[in-house]
Amino acid sequence: MRRREFLGYTAAALAAGVEFGRSTAAVAEAQSARSEGSSSRGRFVHPGILQTRAELEFMKSMVLARKEPWFGKWTEMLALPLSSLSFVPSPVTHIFRGANGLQKNGDDELHASVDAANSHVLQWYVTGDRAHAEKTAEILDAWSRTLWNFGGNDGKLIAGWTGAALCNSAEILRATYPEWGAEREERFKRMMTEVYLPLDVDFFPEANGNWDAAIMQTLAAIAVFTEDHALFEKVVTHYKFGQKNSGITKYVFPTGQCEESVRDMGHTQLGLGYFALTALVCWHQGVDLFGLADNRLALGFEYTSKYMLGEAVPYFGDIATKGRGSFSDFYEVAYQHYRYVKGLDMPYTEQAVLKAREHAKTTLTQYRGAEPSAAPAKAAAPQIPAAALPGASLNAVQAPANAKRIAPGDSIQTALDALHQAGGGSLFLAAGYYELAQPLRIPSGVTMSGAGRGTIISLEPTLSGACLVAAELDLHDVVLREFIVEGGTQHLPQPDPNEDRRVHATYRAASRGGVHLIADRQGQMQRMRLERLTVRNCTLSAVDLQGVAEVSIAQCDLCDSGGRVAPGPGNHNPLRLTHCQRVLIRGSRLDGSLAGAGLRAISVDTIKVERCEAARNWKSGLSFFNCEHVTVSESLLEGNDENGIDLIRDQRQMKIDAGEGNILRLNGAEAASREDYAGR
Repeated sequence: MRRREFLGYTAAALAAGVEFGRSTAAVAEAQSARSEGSSSRGRFVHPGILQTRAELEFMKSMVLARKEPWFGKWTEMLALPLSSLSFVPSPVTHIFRGANGLQKNGDDELHASVDAANSHVLQWYVTGDRAHAEKTAEILDAWSRTLWNFGGNDGKLIAGWTGAALCNSAEILRATYPEWGAEREERFKRMMTEVYLPLDVDFFPEANGNWDAAIMQTLAAIAVFTEDHALFEKVVTHYKFGQKNSGITKYVFPTGQCEESVRDMGHTQLGLGYFALTALVCWHQGVDLFGLADNRLALGFEYTSKYMLGEAVPYFGDIATKGRGSFSDFYEVAYQHYRYVKGLDMPYTEQAVLKAREHAKTTLTQYRGAEPSAAPAKAAAPQIPAAALPGASLNAVQAPANAKRIAPGDSIQTALDALHQAGGGSLFLAAGYYELAQPLRIPSGVTMSGAGRGTIISLEPTLSGACLVAAELDLHDVVLREFIVEGGTQHLPQPDPNEDRRVHATYRAASRGGVHLIADRQGQMQRMRLERLTVRNCTLSAVDLQGVAEVSIAQCDLCDSGGRVAPGPGNHNPLRLTHCQRVLIRGSRLDGSLAGAGLRAISVDTIKVERCEAARNWKSGLSFFNCEHVTVSESLLEGNDENGIDLIRDQRQMKIDAGEGNILRLNGAEAASREDYAGR
């Protein structure tokens, strides 16, 4: 997808500039008037989409005073053909764009008009030349009279890209040029509410997160322009709680890695940028979305900027190299808001801003304000070492001295059986891909380890069922560590992992699981340890333990598993425990269940969950059903579509360390209880 660099939305950087030009007291006053993620039902601020009047005045003063970099970028803008009064819009009735920009009709013409409208409305504001106001009105009216709909694979996306910028131009024109008139204004409003709004009002969370980020920006702009409080509340709620890839904690993970970081850097920058622009519109209306989840968006910008600048970052999956080092012009708004308004240190984003300014020659993102008078209050993005990530280690792990070593092509089952015959022992799997013609039967008394993320075990693509199973019902003393169990049918990373996720989430997907150790009675299996194991992309449960006593799960990454295959949603999870005893889950990641909870524990006696993350699950983060002696402490439970912790039926001696160590936030049940909850 080609990145659109048009003036309409990138001019939003001007909005931050005036905040910097104001006094510290004024900025503090503005912040105090905003509550994090909650909205006011008072009057809308106009103009108040990408720029307020005060911000426009600041920009105007800098240009007229020939201050740099404002004046230089202003001059560049004036040199563009679309900035000329000779520009003529070319509206079409039906805009169409297929996947990846193919089979286009009207797309380029609309974007040219968006750029031109923004340029002329700013020229009108700065120079007072009525010809530019009329040119803006001409462009808006040409499309308002003509456009009927958007079609094709990318129709919703094109509307998301362009609607906010058009509303911003119209917002400025309405506030400063009475001659625009009620008739032309009403035609424009009808285009927004009858063409743009019906297409995007239900969002599109099934797509990668950059789609809904752009859609949210346009819906927020329409809400402001038309003074639609219900629509504005819907956007705020979706930003916080949106399902699949939509909400802020769905898109930016606690490490700063983004949902599209494994795809490419171009789309990742789009997603972050539109989340920032949506937050900017809401900020102008008294709602602070920038601060959600401890400034999570700032964390995403810092992480991405650091990686784009060539430095190493911790990551899950396979972080993309495509687009690395090619800086888009989306950094400015986030940087200036977090650095100057919130007083956060954004060292990598600052470098990215400078890189983007070198290349974004046709935009106004280069506008910036005064330097802060005080040092930043705190760092926005703590540096997380790769060694702290749960799951199989990123760096190669060496074989234990006493381990039998095998390589890809050797039979793992033969080696395990030999160890069992010898009374137990240790087996090391060298780095490589191990494809199994049948499930691997794990015997008692063995430790099986790998070289970290370089060791991948998977069933043949045509097979169903679990990848690792118990060789005996009274299995005991087993350790599994430092390798990946791949539940998907392809072990190589796909260009767009969201496509695979959609397939895995259907009820018709192949039934494939990870580690399933299942006994016939409680306590029949004993002493199972899973350490630094990654199990992913399973339609069945990633790890399913039944009837096991003494379970230790430490630093494991159990993610993107638990789909809709029979017997249906909710019955498969990243981690499922049934009739187990004395379970400790520590430092693990139970994320991204396709149709279940991160952990589902049924009839478990004594279970402790410590320092874990259960996030972005289709149901709850942690679900306990008829369990006894349950403790949850120091865990992050966020962005789940239901509850952070779900207690079902009789929970005896349950202890939730919510007051001190646990963080429960932005889970769907919280949205459902809010007055402004809408449209899920």
